[in-house]
Amino acid sequence: MDEQGVKVKNPWHRPVVIFLAAVIIVGIIIMVAISVVQNKPLHQKYKYGIVLDAGSSHTSVFIYEWPAEKENNTGMVRQKHTCNVQGKGISSYSANPQGAGASLQECMEEAKQKIPAHRHPETPVYLGATAGMRLLRMENEEASDKVLDSVAHSLKSYPFSYQGARIISGQEEGAFGWITVNYLSKNLRKPTGTLGALDLGGASTQITFVPQQNIESYDNSIDFRLYGNDYHLYTHSFLCYGKDQALKLSMGKKLESTLKADETDPIELRDPCFHPGYNFTRTVPNVFNTPCMKEMKLANETFFHVGLGNWSQCQQSIRKVFNTINCPYSRCSFNGVFQPSVYGDFGAFSAFFFVMDFLNLTSDTLATTKQKLAAYCSTPWKKIVENHPNIKEKYLSEYCFSATYILTLLEDGYKFTSNNWKDIRFIKKIGDSDAGWTLGYMLNLTNMIPAEAPDTPLMPYGGYVTFMFLFSLLILVLLLLVYFYFRRSTRTGQKDII
Repeated sequence: MDEQGVKVKNPWHRPVVIFLAAVIIVGIIIMVAISVVQNKPLHQKYKYGIVLDAGSSHTSVFIYEWPAEKENNTGMVRQKHTCNVQGKGISSYSANPQGAGASLQECMEEAKQKIPAHRHPETPVYLGATAGMRLLRMENEEASDKVLDSVAHSLKSYPFSYQGARIISGQEEGAFGWITVNYLSKNLRKPTGTLGALDLGGASTQITFVPQQNIESYDNSIDFRLYGNDYHLYTHSFLCYGKDQALKLSMGKKLESTLKADETDPIELRDPCFHPGYNFTRTVPNVFNTPCMKEMKLANETFFHVGLGNWSQCQQSIRKVFNTINCPYSRCSFNGVFQPSVYGDFGAFSAFFFVMDFLNLTSDTLATTKQKLAAYCSTPWKKIVENHPNIKEKYLSEYCFSATYILTLLEDGYKFTSNNWKDIRFIKKIGDSDAGWTLGYMLNLTNMIPAEAPDTPLMPYGGYVTFMFLFSLLILVLLLLVYFYFRRSTRTGQKDII
C-alpha cells in the first residue's frame, strides 16, 4: 500500500486524551481558586461603642471599637476617636436645659462619620455624668433631671442604640478608671501586680487600688471579674475635692478669716497660692456658688483677690480643707474615710497629669518637686503672662494653687511619702487611648454584648494541606495516564505504518 494513502490517527485527538486533559485543566483551576480563597486576608469584623464623659468643666465623646470575637468574654476595646464638646459641662446648663443636648450635636455628627453606617443601629451610646452633675443634683434635683432629659432627647435623635444617660457614682468612676489603666497596661492578662488609679477632675478626686490589708468599710470595696480573674478593690471618691472645688474651699476659708461681720468696704483677699502681682476683682456669688460650702453673706459682695506667691504658706492654707484628726477606723485618708496603706505603682491621670505636665514636674522626686514649685509660685505674675501668652489667664493663674493642692492631696491626704513618690506615674495616654474612666466603662459593658461568629478560612489548615496534597496527587496520576496512553498510541500507530 502507498504510504501517502495511509492515514495515521493523531493520539491527541483521541476522546480519552481530550477528557483527561480537560479534567487536569479543571483540577488545576480548582486548586488555584481554592488556594486564593483559602489564603486571602480575613476581613476583621468590628463592633463600636460611644461613651460620653460629661464632666464638671467639659464633655468629651469617645468612640471605641473592638473585634466582634471576644477574648475570655471581655471585648478587646481600643479608642478609635475622641471629640471635645465646645463649651462648659452639661451641669452649667441648669438654667437652660435644652442647651445641654444641643451642645452635643457637633461631636455626635462626627461619630456618624467615623462609624460605618451599617453598624449604626447596633452601636450603643452611653452618657455618664460625673461630679458636676452630682453637685447639681444635690443643689437642684429638678434641674439635674431636666438636663439629663435634654441630653437623652438629643442622643435618641441619632441612628445609634441609645442605652441611657445617667449620673455615675464616684465609686464607679474610680473603679472604671482603675480598669482603664490596667487594661491599657495589659496587667489584666498577666499574673503580675496591678496599677493603682488616681483621678482628679474639677469637682472630685478618686483613688482605687488592690490593697494588701482588709477593707474595713463596705462602701469602699468593689469587685470585678475580668479575663477570668477576680479583683477586690479599694476605692473612694471625694466629692468637692476636685481642683476647682478645692480652690473654692480654700479661698472660702481664707475669706472667712479675713471678714468682719459689718465690713462694708471692699475686702482684700491676700492669697499665697497666686503669683505676686496678681490682682483680680471678684464677687462672692461667682466664686462660692457651690453646694460644697456653706453660703457666704457679705455686706459688700465684691472683693480683691491679691497674689502673694508664697508656696509654704499656700500649702499650709490648703491643709485646712482636709480634716485629718477624726478617724473611726484603724487608719484613714482624710475626713474620716477609711483607706488602707497605698501599695504598688499608681497611674495618676486627668488633672493630675495636665497640671504636673504643664509645670514639668512629672518625673522629679518629691523634694525636688517642692523646690521647683516654690520657685514657680514666687515668679511675678507679669512674667508668667509673658512666658505663656497663648494660655487663658484664668487657667494660668491657678497652676500654682492646683499643683500645690495635688502635692498636698497626695502627701497629706492619700499618705504618699518621699519613699514611694517614685511609684506614681503621671499619664495622659497609654498607647493611643486616653487614661480615664470611659474606656473601663465601655470594657465592662462589652461583657453584655454577644459576640459574632468570626470570619474563618474555607477549611481548616490541616484539611487544606491534605486536600491540596491529594488533589495534586490525583492530577499527577492523570498526567501519567495521559503520558502512558500517548506513548502506547504512538507505538501502535508506528506499527500500523510499517
